[in-house]
Amino acid sequence: MAAAEKLRIYDRPDNKGWKKWGPYLSERSWGTVREDYSPYGDAWNYVTHDMARSRAYRWGEEGIGGVSDNKGFICFALAFWNHKDSIIKERLFGLAGPEGNHGEDVKELYYYLDSTPTHSYMKMQYKYPQQEFPYNRLVIETMRRSRVDPEFELTDTGIFDQDEYFDIVIEYAKADQNDWLVKVTATNRSDKPAPITLLPTIWFRNVWSWGYEQFSARPILNGIATSQIEVNHRQLGKYKLYCEGANELLFCENETNTERLYGRANTTAYPKDSINNYIITGRKEFVNPNQIGTKASARYERVVPPKQSTTIRLRFSDTTHQGNPFASFDDIFEKRLAEANAFYDELQQNVTDPELRAIQRQAYAGMLWNKQFYYYNVNEWLKGDPKMPIPFQGRVYARNESWRHMYTANILSMPDKWEYPWFAAWDLAFHTLTLARLDPHFAKRQLAVILREYYMHPNGQIPAYEWNFSDVNPPVHAWATWRVYEIDRDLNGKGDIGFLERVFHKLLLNFTWWVNRKDVEGNNIFGGGFLGLDNIGVFDRSQPLPMGGRIEQADGTGWMAMYTLNMLRISCEIALTRPAYQDMASKFFEHFLHIASAMNNLGKQQISLWDEEDQFYYDVLHTPDNNARLLKIRSMVGLIPLFAVEILDEELLSKLPDFKRRIEWVLTNRPDLASLISRWHEPGKGATHLLSLLRGHRMKMLLKRMFDETEFLSDYGIRALSKFHEEHPYEFALNGEVFRVKYVPAESETSLFGGNSNWRGPVWFPVNFLLIDSLLKFYQYYGDDFELEYPTNSGEIMSIKEATVRVIGRLINIFKRDENTGQIPALGQVGKQQTDPNFDGLYLFYEYFHGDNGSGLGASHQTGWTGLIADLIEYWYQYQKQGVRQPVTK
Repeated sequence: MAAAEKLRIYDRPDNKGWKKWGPYLSERSWGTVREDYSPYGDAWNYVTHDMARSRAYRWGEEGIGGVSDNKGFICFALAFWNHKDSIIKERLFGLAGPEGNHGEDVKELYYYLDSTPTHSYMKMQYKYPQQEFPYNRLVIETMRRSRVDPEFELTDTGIFDQDEYFDIVIEYAKADQNDWLVKVTATNRSDKPAPITLLPTIWFRNVWSWGYEQFSARPILNGIATSQIEVNHRQLGKYKLYCEGANELLFCENETNTERLYGRANTTAYPKDSINNYIITGRKEFVNPNQIGTKASARYERVVPPKQSTTIRLRFSDTTHQGNPFASFDDIFEKRLAEANAFYDELQQNVTDPELRAIQRQAYAGMLWNKQFYYYNVNEWLKGDPKMPIPFQGRVYARNESWRHMYTANILSMPDKWEYPWFAAWDLAFHTLTLARLDPHFAKRQLAVILREYYMHPNGQIPAYEWNFSDVNPPVHAWATWRVYEIDRDLNGKGDIGFLERVFHKLLLNFTWWVNRKDVEGNNIFGGGFLGLDNIGVFDRSQPLPMGGRIEQADGTGWMAMYTLNMLRISCEIALTRPAYQDMASKFFEHFLHIASAMNNLGKQQISLWDEEDQFYYDVLHTPDNNARLLKIRSMVGLIPLFAVEILDEELLSKLPDFKRRIEWVLTNRPDLASLISRWHEPGKGATHLLSLLRGHRMKMLLKRMFDETEFLSDYGIRALSKFHEEHPYEFALNGEVFRVKYVPAESETSLFGGNSNWRGPVWFPVNFLLIDSLLKFYQYYGDDFELEYPTNSGEIMSIKEATVRVIGRLINIFKRDENTGQIPALGQVGKQQTDPNFDGLYLFYEYFHGDNGSGLGASHQTGWTGLIADLIEYWYQYQKQGVRQPVTK
């Protein structure tokens, strides 16, 4: 049965065929840049949560547990009403960015439980309160709290304390490529009967209201009795939605209610919020009696007995099913679930612990559910449409003005479809590693698409994210490309050289952009960027310094050294079949040596990024008066040079004679460069050669600090800032103002970047994963001969691999139930989520984690890069199988 899903994956490498329909619907389109047509770029207030039910979106759609086709034309999602709320629940609620100390935060309980790569089977769960949803209280209490107070979550309102809620499980199973089944089961967890209205809803994304001829034909939904909705769409054809046992079918138009929002006459008697208005008031005149429209719901009204469940069934198909369309319904569900289980049984064959298997599978599910159709034509958006509900007057502040070439209309992996319902380029690179284990084709397409000419800037810059495509993020795409290539090769027995070569050429453009734009002095030291590490430093590095001057960054330079080695390795692989690429390998080899040289000698100032006194890497501040000083903050910035490591073995070099000769010439004729890297002529384990910014001593000094539990090493991974700065904050005085960096293990205490994202102490999975990946490369070279103390000052001596495996174990422990306390660290101190059996096995994959207790922080569904836990579990079993020595106490 595992073969059935694999055949579907490899049937088509694109997002068509069995992947044409999937969970491509966003969870939030309100408050996004794409929907913002305000003069000053006030996205959060231009379309709010309250406005969302009444406004037709221009660029995307949203829903709960929703699916759509691969271009977002036809959308389907679930809505509910508990007979208490003043609005139906048809979108997840959360706070806008400016709303209090922890804005930009979803305030709901929902979980992605399962999915196959082709979405032939999917499952998610939503917990819906039976009492009135506390919308106002969540906003008011959050605004009352200060930045240093904990978040006020939905569970803090007490609304779940008496079990007065529904567990709503949404499941999909595909009978064929354009034939999918829906099963929704609502379980009453309370000890008394409770009413619920279930509203499976289908609608068309509005493409006809904006004044473009090619989309002027309006699609139509047409109801037949209470059992069928006919779907007619010019691009996608004809379908039927079969609704078993519905009370009635309700129709309106996916058109803006301009009367409610703007005080202008509506263009239709049945605008977008009409179904909501009918359900809440019971007034029939709100919905179209002729049962036609561009948005429709089937109404299922039920009273569910205590501790009991009710189930509804629907089927969406391009085939007319004579007789009973639900005759084979249960058989199809059972078959697809069995195939999903078989697929994961094979994928997880090394993982024997049931708890870790459950964590890993749910992480995979989150990765797959977080796909989204992302649509944004920047030029059209900047100009405004010929026809809009409110006349477009233009912008005073034109966000992304220099990205007019950008036209995106693709299925992309989102960090989190509510909190970050837009692609983030450096997040996406990490996503692809986990996705490659599930669906290598999809992972490769993700890396390729953002390098295409309609994404990448003509100057070679990769777009960051829609709030500012020009922001600078770490150059991790070459690393991700190589790792995805390796995973794909291991799974399929053959490497995809065509993919590697195609991406390599685009990465060359990006590499050149970095060299030309971010190496200000032309001395191979890099700076001038946000670099993804929000507020980790004393200054906002994405803005000009308040005193002028510039910062030369240990992390920026470390990232670029890593980039050169990634490109070197890719060049070597391509050169095995296309020898001309040996010249490119030579180029990147020499470029790496120049960066290694520069990191130790910064020209006239003769100040190295490496501080001999502290045995650590720091940024260097150059002031306008030509002075230079180290910014002595012990942060992830100083560990990032560890990422620049690559291993080349003799077997590979023997197949690349031109490259090998060039290496030997450089090392012979430029001993000044050769001396800065690990000794090439001393092969390591298995006749390998090490390219690294760090020689043995410096690496040991960095690892000594990194593995110190009073500094970087947390019980739950490597912190982003040393705990040393808890008692010893770093301070920088300027013009009577003191800039301060202090260890903060949870949310940010500074508004430096406007939000709560914090790199001043918490544990982040992306950089932890890169550290682990790098350390395992060092072990590949040194073997068991390179020993270190782990943890520092513990007296326990072990190899790099053994220490790395223990770091992996600490990261895994974030999600595992503690044997002593019985709690899962990621879930924090919320008793119900920790102890209630109805919450058992429901994991949340947060954006980052508390540096001291491992509790989840930031976006609660950022399975994106936190989905790397699935890879770490795989690593854990791989190295346990190889046998990890017990530490030696000295």
